[in-house]
Amino acid sequence: MEVVAVSVPEARNIYFLSPNNLELKRDDEVVFESENGLMVGYIKKETYDEDKNNLVLPLNKVLRLTTKEDKKTIEKNRKISSGALLEAKKLNNSLKLNMNFVDAYLNFDGSQLLFSFLADDRVDFRDLAKKLAQKYKTRIELRQIGVRDKSKKIGGLGPCGLFLCCNSFLTDFNSVSINMAKNQMLALNPSKINGICGRLLCCLGFENDNYTVLKKDFPKIGSKVDTTFGEGSVVAIDLFKKNYSVDLGEKGIVKVDLGEKNGKNI
Repeated sequence: MEVVAVSVPEARNIYFLSPNNLELKRDDEVVFESENGLMVGYIKKETYDEDKNNLVLPLNKVLRLTTKEDKKTIEKNRKISSGALLEAKKLNNSLKLNMNFVDAYLNFDGSQLLFSFLADDRVDFRDLAKKLAQKYKTRIELRQIGVRDKSKKIGGLGPCGLFLCCNSFLTDFNSVSINMAKNQMLALNPSKINGICGRLLCCLGFENDNYTVLKKDFPKIGSKVDTTFGEGSVVAIDLFKKNYSVDLGEKGIVKVDLGEKNGKNI
């Protein structure tokens, strides 16, 4: 089935849509259908064939390339969204709700105004939603997000010096566990393995499978092994040089190449 991938910067999301027989190029700005009304996004992948089993059918359609009038509407909506965010923060203070608003997004046709916020606990925001609906005369949605979602929306630089993966290309958050850091033999120092969101680095999952495969043929650290110098305990492994270090007690430590028993003193 023919589809195009469309990115909505404000929503930090990718939509897979029917190209609707339109000639679309990468970075074209388009108006398209969504479950939340009309939205505007940018073509990130031109028309290509995708297996139906990988899609949620029926597909929404790209309606058109944005026109001059559309661009005026987009700019108007952005101004409304900015004002709505300030208004929500004021109402939050007056109602004494413990909500930290991150952003507001008015979709293209003005049928929905979406607010994203952080909160430590569940919040009863019904009064706030009513006041916002009265002021902006549209459907209001208040969505509680996590700290990872906040980083995804706001962006920043990771410890690697590059823009955050979640803000650059990740569309979903996969599960990341402390076992991944252990599997990659990283120091379990929060400042080293946590991102700016305070959670474990998403990139811990990128190479975890490779480490699992590489470690498969190595003896476990602490296990007893035989070498040409005698029996000892494995104290360290080097996945990339394909050798491991064995402590022989009084004889010292030797390095042994993977698959061999002869070692050399270090």
